[in-house]
Amino acid sequence: MNSLQATMPTPLESTTRSELWRGLRNAAPVMLGFIPFALVLGAQAAQKGLGVMAVPLMTGLNFGGGSEFAVIRIWTTPPQIWLIVAITLLVNCRHILMGAALAPYLQQLPRRKVLPALFFMCDESWAMALADARRHGTRHAAPCLSLPYYLGVSAGLYLAWVTFTTLGAALGPTIGNVETYGFDMAFTAVFLVLLKGMWRGARAARPWFVSLVVAALTYLALPGAWYVAAGAVAGLAAAIIEG
Repeated sequence: MNSLQATMPTPLESTTRSELWRGLRNAAPVMLGFIPFALVLGAQAAQKGLGVMAVPLMTGLNFGGGSEFAVIRIWTTPPQIWLIVAITLLVNCRHILMGAALAPYLQQLPRRKVLPALFFMCDESWAMALADARRHGTRHAAPCLSLPYYLGVSAGLYLAWVTFTTLGAALGPTIGNVETYGFDMAFTAVFLVLLKGMWRGARAARPWFVSLVVAALTYLALPGAWYVAAGAVAGLAAAIIEG
């Protein structure tokens, strides 16, 4: 074997690398969308007394924007630990349903790789990986999630989120309330873009509509984050009834 052959990448290495880059490229627009509301979260955390080192610890270990915004709103000194744990669990319980939707596309992948990778699952990486797996399934008999593609998406989103929430915590005391600039609207915009990518017609959207209505009514009727669980359960029930 000559030196050229020894340094040439194998097809498997090439595929893995190209899939990682494909995921990172596809995640780039969402990463840009993360920046405004990551800055908002970091600034809000700084206003509640969290230091620049505490913010990346929170966003890096939890990596769930919805629960982090909810926790920052109820943050007190000293913090009410059990209330924070309960709110985080309640808001993040939607990940159980998200994981169940992803499960059929993970059956051919080894658990020793899949389970650590799922730590980085968020709404955006889940939606992008699921849409990609469905497109892949139209070309192959056995639909399967591309783990390198998923990791490329997740790595980009994770690094962007942790980096810019930290930057928001550092700059927040200087620039004041960043919500006055309308940065928090980016959160809604990102979800609308993801919704457009997953749109499969009005009939398929009925469980989403049921979930939205139940969540809105629960939000008006009950305090706290119960609307998250109510919307998720109602959407699941509607999907089962629809068949």
